[in-house]
Amino acid sequence: MYTLQDFRISLDRKEAGSDIDFISHAHSDHVAAAKSTKNAIMSDATADLIKAAYGIGIDGKQLNITKGLKLLNAGHILGSKQLVVEDGGDDGRVVYSGDFQVSESRAAERIEIENADTLVLDSTYPQNGIKFDDRDIVERKILDWTKEKLEEGIVIFKAYSIGKAQELIKIFNEEGICPVVSKKVSHVNRVYKKYGVDLQYVSAFEDADHEPAIKGTFVGITEKSIDKLKPKLGLVHDKKVFTAVATGFASIYKFNSDAQFDLSDHADFRQRLEYIEGVSPKRIFTYGKDARELANNLSRAGYQANVYEAKSVLCKRLVEETIERSKTPKIHASNRTAGTFE
Repeated sequence: MYTLQDFRISLDRKEAGSDIDFISHAHSDHVAAAKSTKNAIMSDATADLIKAAYGIGIDGKQLNITKGLKLLNAGHILGSKQLVVEDGGDDGRVVYSGDFQVSESRAAERIEIENADTLVLDSTYPQNGIKFDDRDIVERKILDWTKEKLEEGIVIFKAYSIGKAQELIKIFNEEGICPVVSKKVSHVNRVYKKYGVDLQYVSAFEDADHEPAIKGTFVGITEKSIDKLKPKLGLVHDKKVFTAVATGFASIYKFNSDAQFDLSDHADFRQRLEYIEGVSPKRIFTYGKDARELANNLSRAGYQANVYEAKSVLCKRLVEETIERSKTPKIHASNRTAGTFE
């Protein structure tokens, strides 16, 4: 005999009372549940990135995708996923976006958009005035500035070790530039290469033949402080050192660097509306640090939106009753979704 039972799934947080922890991607502000989770859902690429970047193993804790749940590409970074709950009780079919990007990325799977009754929407960049430049324009600006400064000295980019660093490597590789990267970026790069992302780079910490790459002028990519790195490199190499940052926050803040570029792996407000239209939800809830601001701005744009107050999403699932009804039914595994490129 089968019966409906409820499961609660936490969304990129560690929440008491949740049966399953969903980890949408491997950025540090989304992996709180990784250390202590007993049952986790994520892509294989996300599990590998968490191990490479933070030394946290998910072995034995990662569940196969089960009936009633589905993962969709989010377009944010390698392995980033949206969560689809086919039966969310009164909320119907639910999609949790996680961090997402509508524009096509050089180093991540292209976003997939499906209809839902209820959309739980990430609130990064909630401001309706933010509009990122087209990616081809941003990439051209990065390359033009970099090649100009390489004629005078060394160029160092500060970027997130997961996602943004690999985007930059791909951009530079297309122009025949092989950047020198930090140890952490190199560890993450191995995971990207495992999942089919071709990256050409040099690790000054791991490649025995790295000396030729740093004898003249070169491009470096690091997640570390460029304020401290700049004078050290200038002293060691006796060259001018130019610094830059690549982040969507360059549209909002002024950084202490020689240049800044709004290369974002998030959707801006206009792209967010495009995504909402694609999902075509009956209900919109905003989620995350800026949920209130996003809900207000969506309402001004003509969408009815509220802050998601629940600590987890409900999933109703058919499970087989045992003879001893006190036993907790196991979660059945089927339709495994790997973190590879579709």
